[in-house]
Amino acid sequence: MLNIEDSFTLKKNDKIVVGCSTGPDSMALVDMLLKVRDKYSLTIIVAHVNHNVRKESYDEAIFIEDYCKDNNLMFESMVIENYGDDNFHNEARFIRYNFFENIVHKYDANYLMTAHHGDDLIETVLMRMVRGSNLAGYGGFKKIVDMDDYKIVRPLINYTKEELENYDKENHVKYFIDASNSKDTYTRNRYRKYVLPFLKEEDPKVHEKFLKFSNNLFEASKYITKSRDRALSRVLEGDKLLVDKFLEEDSYIQKEILYYLLNEFYQDDLILVNDKHIELMLDLIRSSKSNSYVNLPNEVLAKKNYNYFEITRETEVITGYEIEFDNYVSLPNDHIIEKIEDTNDNSNNICRLNSNDISLPLIVRTRKIGDKIKVKGLNGRKKIKDIFIDKKVSLINRDNWPIVVDSTGEIVWIPGLKKSIFDKKKNENYDIILKYE
Repeated sequence: MLNIEDSFTLKKNDKIVVGCSTGPDSMALVDMLLKVRDKYSLTIIVAHVNHNVRKESYDEAIFIEDYCKDNNLMFESMVIENYGDDNFHNEARFIRYNFFENIVHKYDANYLMTAHHGDDLIETVLMRMVRGSNLAGYGGFKKIVDMDDYKIVRPLINYTKEELENYDKENHVKYFIDASNSKDTYTRNRYRKYVLPFLKEEDPKVHEKFLKFSNNLFEASKYITKSRDRALSRVLEGDKLLVDKFLEEDSYIQKEILYYLLNEFYQDDLILVNDKHIELMLDLIRSSKSNSYVNLPNEVLAKKNYNYFEITRETEVITGYEIEFDNYVSLPNDHIIEKIEDTNDNSNNICRLNSNDISLPLIVRTRKIGDKIKVKGLNGRKKIKDIFIDKKVSLINRDNWPIVVDSTGEIVWIPGLKKSIFDKKKNENYDIILKYE
């Protein structure tokens, strides 16, 4: 029988947020954790997102809430009320993971677990290979991803979907099937229905081969990233490439540098760009033209101006603001920041400050080029740009996202995303509590 202890090492008193859709995979994961909860004194928080696109979604939400009550599990949920004009799956994924991270911080959990399995990995690797990517992209996804203050863990990556469904059957675990998973409309479904059966017929353990392939690519990518980072120090001037220096680099490193720059503009592993876009940019950089550009998806431009190359948006949408904070401020992104008296919330939506450590008044403003924050629990400073990329904040939201600074310009808080070293724990000395909602 499948056992989570065979695939991941748990510790006493671990706090685990489980992303649960009520499908066979996530319900199996929750059941496996329940079986070892007492042994490790685990705190398990089930987090469910109602994507609000199927009428069955509400029945599933009610089921998992009742399931958690019956099994004495903490339960958190949200409903996605509206979607924008972006790719549905990418937008839903962003909203889902942003919600999960908020729950992780609310409970001060050390793990976010998702039920991605070996078949999911095969599909992801194949899709990336056909679409085109860089080495890390071809690897699909990792079993363990280190975030700043927690880890994303996919403990079922060694198992197949069939094995998980058999586990549910043997353990009488109820689950729901999303009917949209069988539609040929979605690319992943076509791989699942037509390609995976062929591969499994060739080798029933093919998922183990793909996992090994993935791990090898990630190991190689780590090595290449070190070379790329050294090259970046030679070829970057601010956010622009020095063309002459760039052309001195190895051709493979050149491509890695361009993927690095594109991360500023595309989330979800550069889902909108592929090898063709990289070649277009390389052709532009190598051309004899002094001033030219190429169009990239979502109104992004790659521009060459004599010895400089940069990637920018085609249209300027930044709406800058700078507001002196008193006790309350209403923001252009339809959120507010207010000073409150007390709260037990420890998420990134709350910031506790000691006025003796900072210079008042506080100012709420939009980002500036080169912004860096002294991240709580991290030595040194981190670029705001990199935090936005890590958190998969969309470009439009980045331009309106509030940054809280003191009167000297020191960044003390990125509401909803990241705390600085100036943030205080509830048992420390502070006289200011700010809430973002």
